[in-house]
Amino acid sequence: MGRWICCLCSRVADSLMLLLVLALSCNPSTAATASPSAPHIKPSYSFGRTFLGLDKCNACIGTSICKKFFKEEIRFDNWLSSHLKLPPSYLLSYSGNYTDDAKSWRLVDITRLTSKYRHDLADKRICTSLLKTKTCSLERALRRTQRFQKWLRAKRLTPDLVQGLSSPMLRCPSQRLLDRIVRRYAEVPDAGSIYMDHLTDRDKLRLLYTLSVNSHPILLQIFPNVEGWPFPRYLGSCGRLVVSASTRPLRDFYSAVPEVAADLALQLLAVLRSMGTNDLNYFFYFTHVDAGTFGVFSNGHLFIRDASTLGIIDKEEGSQLIDGQQEYKDIFSCLTVDCQSAFVSCNSIREKHSLVMVCQELLPKLLKGKFLQPVQEKIDSFLQHCADGLADDQSLNEAVAKLAELLKPLRSCDSRFAYRYPDCKYSDKY
Repeated sequence: MGRWICCLCSRVADSLMLLLVLALSCNPSTAATASPSAPHIKPSYSFGRTFLGLDKCNACIGTSICKKFFKEEIRFDNWLSSHLKLPPSYLLSYSGNYTDDAKSWRLVDITRLTSKYRHDLADKRICTSLLKTKTCSLERALRRTQRFQKWLRAKRLTPDLVQGLSSPMLRCPSQRLLDRIVRRYAEVPDAGSIYMDHLTDRDKLRLLYTLSVNSHPILLQIFPNVEGWPFPRYLGSCGRLVVSASTRPLRDFYSAVPEVAADLALQLLAVLRSMGTNDLNYFFYFTHVDAGTFGVFSNGHLFIRDASTLGIIDKEEGSQLIDGQQEYKDIFSCLTVDCQSAFVSCNSIREKHSLVMVCQELLPKLLKGKFLQPVQEKIDSFLQHCADGLADDQSLNEAVAKLAELLKPLRSCDSRFAYRYPDCKYSDKY
């Protein structure tokens, strides 16, 4: 009996000791004196290689800006919330924030060259058509192709190496344009030469893959914003994501006040004019335009937001690939488009080509019903005349000049147009 009581007392004492320890640990002040608190762990932004497309390299765009992502110097907008979740991978573009000093942030656009769905279809097509399997190493499959083997042996990027690619930029290639691509390709550490000696096998595959899927990032690199070309600044790529300066699509301004609409219309006409006449003697034309083709920076300046549908004709050298040669097609010709789609003949492109499309698709939505009569009537008459596309190049250019003269006094000079304010106060140009 005494032994049982003794055991009971021992158990009660142990229980009391456990309760005391628990009480001390629950008291913040006591716990602080008992042992130092654990360091606060900063939440981590979790990246998957699949989300970025790094798992598909070197069948990807590049890796020049990956460090920025992993150092959290590029953040998607919803990363600023407490959940720290990445956005859905099926979206084509994302709004993000970019910093060089972790203090000041600026808006950027983070985009895919095509939708993830179409990327996945293209990846399956590579495996099934080249290796007859459902899954494979994309790089190994593409390296075995006849086209890439020619790229490996080539010292210089020549028209025969890009024949049959679906990019409008390469439908009428000149040697001068191809040299510019190699010399200014920004995904390599050392550029400046027209010869491909500084490109590794990996670099060549990435360049070929990018040109095959969407030439938008290449155009941003070879015709940079800092030299006055109407494109947003290219900041770099990681896997299958491209980062560039942020713009708002033109569709956001369809309901803008009259003076803003007049200003954007004038800028749009000026961009089209520069595409046909510039110091380098390249003629740019669109194969398609929509409300996302053009964008507007926060300072009111209008740029080409999506260059994927831009074709280029070299007015100095001309095309070095005749139309018959364009019919050559292989797996690189079919990564994002139907292999059966026909090429536009280089000889069929006219100077008014892009202007007619803009008059049909964009200017009416921007200018319709914005101004008082009889100005509005004159604008509508021009747009209808332009959209018909019946006039020759010279008469249409004359009509465009008249429309510009009509729009100039309709815009205003104030801080909303930071790209030209306060210069417009002291210049007859505005």
